[in-house]
Amino acid sequence: MAMNSRSSFPRFVCGCVLAVASVALVPHLRAARAAETPLAIPTFHCLGLYWSPPGGAADKQVQVSYRQQGATEWKQGLPMRYNPIANTDEDLADYRGSIVHLTPATTYEIRLALAHTPTTATLVATTWNERFPVGETLRIGNRDTPLVITESGTAAALRVYDGAGATIDVRHLHDTCITVNASNVILRGFTLKGAGAATQAAPRRPTGAILIEAGHNIVIEDCDISDWGRLNPATGFGFNYDSAIFSRSANLQRLIVQRCKLHHPAHDGSTWYEPTYPTHTMGPQAITLFDTAGNHVIRYNECYSDLDRMCNDIVGGGSNGSFKGAPGHDSDIYGNLVSHCWDDGLEVEGGNRNVRVWDNYITQSMMMIGNAATSIGPLYIWRNVVARSQSQPDAGGGNFLKMGYAGGEHWMTGHQYVFHNTLFRSDEWLPTGALGGSRIVKHVVSRNNILHVRSPQNHCGSPAKQNLDNDYDYDLYNGQMPPGHQAHGIRGEPVYAAGAGFDPETRTGRFQLAPNSPGVAAGQCIPNFSDGYTGPAPDLGAHQRVAPPLRYGVRAGQRID
Repeated sequence: MAMNSRSSFPRFVCGCVLAVASVALVPHLRAARAAETPLAIPTFHCLGLYWSPPGGAADKQVQVSYRQQGATEWKQGLPMRYNPIANTDEDLADYRGSIVHLTPATTYEIRLALAHTPTTATLVATTWNERFPVGETLRIGNRDTPLVITESGTAAALRVYDGAGATIDVRHLHDTCITVNASNVILRGFTLKGAGAATQAAPRRPTGAILIEAGHNIVIEDCDISDWGRLNPATGFGFNYDSAIFSRSANLQRLIVQRCKLHHPAHDGSTWYEPTYPTHTMGPQAITLFDTAGNHVIRYNECYSDLDRMCNDIVGGGSNGSFKGAPGHDSDIYGNLVSHCWDDGLEVEGGNRNVRVWDNYITQSMMMIGNAATSIGPLYIWRNVVARSQSQPDAGGGNFLKMGYAGGEHWMTGHQYVFHNTLFRSDEWLPTGALGGSRIVKHVVSRNNILHVRSPQNHCGSPAKQNLDNDYDYDLYNGQMPPGHQAHGIRGEPVYAAGAGFDPETRTGRFQLAPNSPGVAAGQCIPNFSDGYTGPAPDLGAHQRVAPPLRYGVRAGQRID
């Protein structure tokens, strides 16, 4: 039966101030390695932490506290669990974890303490600056042949390729609109159409409207990409993995894709029922990354289409059964509008070492988030809202979280945290499973979620006998839940405030609970993840009652008056 590990996830009091003496601070921004000296890997809003203290053990968590440099009060972070993993690809720390919801371009002091011991460590780290250092700017005009970028900028002066007002339409005579073989560059404001040569006679390697062959520190922003991909004459569907943005460069690190519209590929993707079930879906994707070097950010994008031109996954890649995978370590996916695929809306699979997925709106997908498997972890999934789940037109879909494994159960060795997500009933097509349906689930902590599945007979928590080390509590759920979980959970269905739902015109959503709904002020306060509530405890779900509307897509992250 499913095993609990509730003792590993204590009850917290959010907002508490930790009194910590002044200590020496040493900066570390290198890649993770198994070392007694702690390391931090930043993005705009998060820090991935790594530490291998002497004396680490399964019964000893690492307590995390942090503050802006110069502040007097320390904030509490989520403790890190001991999870050494033998890995020939990387030298990993025994304890790994993240601090989230940080301010860009800000230096933080971090204190780590090994529980039940006097062992502590400190470090400082600075989050990324959203104002990029810009050097030479090249204006690019309209064209009908691919743009090939081979000239790099520097880390102190990024080279800008400015396509504002320009369209590159290669009219399906070429496979790509832009090929990148350079570092420290910004691609800004392009409208790209027609990638994918129509004279395809036999399968070739996947391609992209933007194909990144090599490089690092690449920014793609404010672009509109449509009508990409090639038709596979053998299937009548689009070639698998042809993408708006594609890379399989092992050295690609720090790719930022922001405020782009990636929509309406040239050809339809297949469902699991074409030609007969089970045939894995195939077709175009919005963003595809294969075994890159990680530390990417995919944020504030709109990825959508229609039922005649569906994608395979929206954001995905591989390799799934591996210590690498997609999107790659220390990567963030947030603020996106994700829609129209027959497989995974967001595929975050493979190592998932300090991968963070939050504040996304996902609809018209089969599996809303694919996470099979998480081999290293931790993977954090919080404050996402998911709606319509379908496996084919007019048929029910899959799970909120796929769970399970790829390539073998031995890859299921990483921890996963699932907090404050909402499965929202926008119509009758709710997901038919929540935390894995009936698939195998291991090392998962679930808190403060609204797990509203299509039928009370559906599984909110998997009953698989191989389940191991899972801890579900403080959730609102209406379906089947394995025994030994949800001691403080609520069985029932949510009642939302008047006017709740997603507005496709404004790309905003209101998903607050009504004052009399089950789940109001019924959550567990999770440090660093339950901010923004009033009253004795947080509401369950992604949207607190006092919070403004949630905004997704190209205007996400901007203030709503």
